[in-house]
Amino acid sequence: MSQIDDLPPLRDVIERHGLSALKSLGQNFLLDLNLTARIARAAGNLAGRTVVEVGPGPGGLTRAILAAGAAKVHVIERDRRAIAALEEIGSYYPGRLHIIEGDALEVDSAALGDEPPVIMANLPYNIATPLLTGWLSPASWPPRWTAMVLMFQKEVADRITAAAGDDAYGRLGVLCGWRSYATEMFDISPKAFVPPPKVTSTVVHFAPRPEPLPCDQADLEAVTAAAFGQRRKMLRQSLKALGVDPAALCAAAGVEPTARAETIPVKGFVDIANAWKAMR
Repeated sequence: MSQIDDLPPLRDVIERHGLSALKSLGQNFLLDLNLTARIARAAGNLAGRTVVEVGPGPGGLTRAILAAGAAKVHVIERDRRAIAALEEIGSYYPGRLHIIEGDALEVDSAALGDEPPVIMANLPYNIATPLLTGWLSPASWPPRWTAMVLMFQKEVADRITAAAGDDAYGRLGVLCGWRSYATEMFDISPKAFVPPPKVTSTVVHFAPRPEPLPCDQADLEAVTAAAFGQRRKMLRQSLKALGVDPAALCAAAGVEPTARAETIPVKGFVDIANAWKAMR
């Protein structure tokens, strides 16, 4: 294991602070500092940058981010037991770590700090998708965050990065593809975690698209909900849920009414959403 600082090993920190992973919080701690350093590197050069980390737990990734030179790291941690361990890291890196005890779903992560942040997280599986969709859905775009490096279950990561024609392609892939460039970086074995989850994890890098195709997000979400709600049916059937003539809608959008949702690229769904808005 790489020695990135002179702080105690993470296993010792966990034992000393009684940080047994809680299933209710979706906790799986990543103790290999080689891997936490690799995750930090996936964000690019962090020197002098502001980082927001969600769910730091005992602080393995936090330490890697600080060791990589981040000027300010804001961590959001719901588990009160972890605060003392994080404070020890803050003492080792004075003035650079800001600890927020709270629920990440209730904190505006992108608004933290004076500089637009990089968002990083080993996300608890039970809140990963809601957090991601929130970060992809601000009213104004581009967003305040400059990049995101997030860890998901591999199945979710595949859905995020899927394109038309892929088995995993669906509503999440359309939203992520519309507003970001999402790239799978590398997988992490369950054996790297304590306790080990039942599935492989995948680190995903997100870069915001500077100019997504013009579209109302609510319309896009409604269209993809209808289309993928009956994904094996042709659009002329699945789009009936939108309350307009599906054939006319497809004609206005320039897509084939006999196509199925899984074959329609992001631009096609944007065209359908814009056409639907014009017809209502």
